[in-house]
Amino acid sequence: MDTKLIHISDYNYALPDERIAKFPLTHRDQSKLLIYNKGNITEDVFCNLPGYLPKGALMVFNNTKVIQARMHFRKDTGALIEVFLLEPCEPSDYELMFQTNEHCSWYCLVGNLKKWKVGTLRHDVTIKDRKVTVTATRKGEHGTSHCIEFSWNNPQVSFAEIIDAMGELPIPPYLNRESQESDKTTYQTVYSKIKGSVAAPTAGLHFTPKVLEALDKHGIDREELTLHVGAGTFKPVKSELIKNHEMHSEYIAVRYDTLEKLMKHDCCAIAVGTTSVRTLESLYYMGCKLIKNPNLNESELHVNQWEPYEEDAEQRKITPSQSIKAIMDWLDSNNLRTLHTSTQIIIAPGYEYKIVKMLVTNFHQPQSTLLLLVSAFVHGDWHRIYDFALSHDFRFLSYGDSSLLIP
Repeated sequence: MDTKLIHISDYNYALPDERIAKFPLTHRDQSKLLIYNKGNITEDVFCNLPGYLPKGALMVFNNTKVIQARMHFRKDTGALIEVFLLEPCEPSDYELMFQTNEHCSWYCLVGNLKKWKVGTLRHDVTIKDRKVTVTATRKGEHGTSHCIEFSWNNPQVSFAEIIDAMGELPIPPYLNRESQESDKTTYQTVYSKIKGSVAAPTAGLHFTPKVLEALDKHGIDREELTLHVGAGTFKPVKSELIKNHEMHSEYIAVRYDTLEKLMKHDCCAIAVGTTSVRTLESLYYMGCKLIKNPNLNESELHVNQWEPYEEDAEQRKITPSQSIKAIMDWLDSNNLRTLHTSTQIIIAPGYEYKIVKMLVTNFHQPQSTLLLLVSAFVHGDWHRIYDFALSHDFRFLSYGDSSLLIP
């Protein structure tokens, strides 16, 4: 099938507003779990997930942490300007960014932009019992976003502390409500570690320490990687044909130890969430690049949107194990312990999965790229899954229920 000619209208379904979970359950692991196992559909409770997984399998989680990316400034005129952090500009490294003192710059979306033609915005905030003045200055456009320079008048304060003090958690727009204090906890996975996302990897929200312990007892090998979820995850597909939709690019980090673990499991994994899927599947294409040219740098390992659909006969012969081994060899030759790069991959019907064999995921929006990913995974059988969920009172989207997909 020609993936580029897919009509997004073929991936529509009726989602009543009352089926969208506005808040999570009090106990995360008591959400409903739909099990799709080679065409058979049943339901259970999420805490029983380990019993459906093969003992000794590898399960991969995305350990990204949601940042308080929504910042508000008020002009002298009283106009409220919202600055939404997308990705670091200077420094471009996430870890260094959050440690910066005095100034840094981000690519941002700007709300009420027409009221901020010129000038510097200011916001006073109290950190460590001292008043800190934070300023924002526009430095130019970057596609649909703007480069914004932030400065603050206390060198003892890091940018991480700035956003913790004045930022708001960016809950999904389809919740149609303001963020609440409780979201700071409930909109993070219990294993989140690495700051950088503007949206949670929501499949992971169902896991509790108790479920993770049950997975360990069941003999599941757990491993983590990082993909920082961008605002593009909520970007609607506005073009009828998929070929006219531009995917957002997202930063990923994968440790050498994780690649070793993949090799130990014959490059087969159970992915928690679509972000883990996109990272794992992107690794295959990065390794293929290195097999062809081992002298590439990290930025050249970026996976472009349509790369998986442009394989030649030679690349199709490359196994996942050969590909992952090529990345490990490249890390060794460059004295690196972690791969830092990015992916823009789109996974849609016509895509052949290389590494992911099972998927834990929530229920996604109609006409979304995430629904395309699910359809590709279950060989087009998404309608039956979603019809079952709708007719059996499952809750949808970020704070909704979960599914285990075994194609």
